[in-house]
Amino acid sequence: MANIRTFSKKLLPPYSGQVQVAESNTYRALTIDGQIWEIQYVKRSHVRVATLSSKEINTYAANPALMQQEIVDDQIIEMLGFLAQVSLPFPSADHYEYWLLDAAEEKPLALIFSCTESTQIEKFPARAEWTALPAAVMPVVKTEAEEKDQTPPVNYRLELLVSERAGTKRKAAWFNRDDHDHGKFPACLIREDWPDSASQALCLRYIERQAPRLLMLHELTETTRSRLESYSRSQAMEVARFSHLYPEIVDQELINSLRVEARLRSATEPAPAINGRRDGILYV
Repeated sequence: MANIRTFSKKLLPPYSGQVQVAESNTYRALTIDGQIWEIQYVKRSHVRVATLSSKEINTYAANPALMQQEIVDDQIIEMLGFLAQVSLPFPSADHYEYWLLDAAEEKPLALIFSCTESTQIEKFPARAEWTALPAAVMPVVKTEAEEKDQTPPVNYRLELLVSERAGTKRKAAWFNRDDHDHGKFPACLIREDWPDSASQALCLRYIERQAPRLLMLHELTETTRSRLESYSRSQAMEVARFSHLYPEIVDQELINSLRVEARLRSATEPAPAINGRRDGILYV
């Protein structure tokens, strides 16, 4: 079998989850949920060759003759065979992170980019701007008052708060997480200590909604992971989609119950259309 490197990294910007990558000299395979894999040809600017479910991968690995002739070669067969027996999640490798800094203390405020090698840093723009996951991808439920007043989405309002906290002369900096105490960085990729209760509540609503995706992070403490699992109680469908990639689970009974709920609901509810989005996977 050809040498296949495996790793995972945060999908940015904005943070969408932890993407899993299996890469050979010719092809790479990526997944955001462990259920749908995108196969890309590496030598032509990561051209998409195929999009396959885990079930299809298992079938093709067992009987490669079933594959469409135009995408068959020995290295694809090797990659599919590898994916059919691999364990997820892969180790996290993006230890270099580019953080927007707050204006008052110049400490990490919100994560913008990440990469796996220091040599990749120069390829990123020096952009001191944080973006939230759009409401089209991750809608945050509005209150009755917000609906009545046609208030903009929580996602957009949090972007403005972060921008204001960064100041008019925004600064950002690269850090090697291996060289620092993890406690220096916001666990949920954005500072949660805000000067007023309204801002604090807005940030919390965003984090609560993003919890099923944040649980894919590798650096979480048990306390933070437990908190995020609790936030995920109302999001069974997303927990079921992403939980295969959780590096640890604190409350296994809770996660199992949410998976069961999602399975029952999926019998009558169609999968959300946003599950088919590529979520910026081309830019990994």
